[in-house]
Formats: sequence, C-alpha cells, structure tokens
Amino acid sequence: MNVAIVKYNAGNIYSVVSALRRMGIEPRLTDVAEELMSADRVLFPGQGEARGAMDYLRAHQLDSVIRDLRQPVLGICVGQQLLCRHSEEGDTECIGIFDAEVKRFQPTRHEDKVPAMGWNALYDLKSPLFKGLEERSYVYFVHSYYVPVCTDTIATTDYILPYSAALHKDNFYACQFHPEKSGSVGAQIIKNFIEL
Repeated sequence: MNVAIVKYNAGNIYSVVSALRRMGIEPRLTDVAEELMSADRVLFPGQGEARGAMDYLRAHQLDSVIRDLRQPVLGICVGQQLLCRHSEEGDTECIGIFDAEVKRFQPTRHEDKVPAMGWNALYDLKSPLFKGLEERSYVYFVHSYYVPVCTDTIATTDYILPYSAALHKDNFYACQFHPEKSGSVGAQIIKNFIEL
C-alpha cells in the first residue's frame, strides 16, 4: 500500500507517521504532485493556522493538486478545515471540497474553554470510516474552530454546540479530531480508511 502524507507548513505530521508505522505502513511525506497523485491513499493532517497553511499550499500549487486527487483522501484537524470553502480564521478562502464555513467557537459559559481540548464522544456515525466502532466512542480533539453540521457530516460531537466531527464527499474524508492520538478507536479509523 502506497500511502502519502501531504508535506506543508502545518505541524505535528509525525504523530500520523508513527500511527501508520504501527500498522506496518511506511508512508511517504511529500509535497511532490506526482507522488501525491500516484499514491493509493493520501493523508492531509495538520495543526496550526488556516491562512498561513493556505498561503503555503497555494504557493506550491498543492491546493489544486489536492482538489484533483481521485483516490481516498483523509483530512485531519486543520486538514479538515482547509478542505472546506472558507474559514473565519484569518478570513481565509480554502480548498473548497466541502461547501462549509469553518467557524470559531463562541463560549457561552465560564467553563467553555477555547481551544477545545480533550476527549469527546462521536455519534450519528454514517460511514464505513467508522466500521467496527460503537456510537459514543471517544476520540481526542484540540481546536478553536469547527465545521457546523451540514449535508456532508458523517459523525457529530458536542462542545458548546453540536458540530461536525467528520465529513465525507466523493473520495474525500475528513475528521476534526486526531485519530492518531485517539488510542484503539483512532487506530481502527485509520485502518478503515486504509481499507476503503
């Protein structure tokens, strides 16, 4: 299995590399269009800030490369947000796979902390990405921005309000949480993605 990880200026890619290595897969970390296009699976992870990430992707023509991929693609955290149409973070036009607006959490109570950090339950699971998982399985989140529930939502979670924990459209899948940091549940999700 030829698995590529999009290399760009969004941190914490190496936890994804480690998660794949635990499955016996040696991924290729690359920003070369031909290597991304020829991979069997592409992961698009990231932490960081939307505008800087999009500036880098555009400068290296990676936004159009990602848009043209035809194999299964999995966006993770900022990767999910960048696959949407627009982000409130830096008023950023994104890649536009999902017709959704990424919004900043607006705390309504004193105990609502932003960024949201910690374990949240997934529900309304609607995809082979979650094969073998039970409703209310817990995964790990760290983020200040979220995608509202929309027609592409395949899993929902709650923090301040219900929002999209995962999205799917055509060959593109995305999750706001970090499967690579979500123990056995996250490992199952990555395995399911590889086996799609």
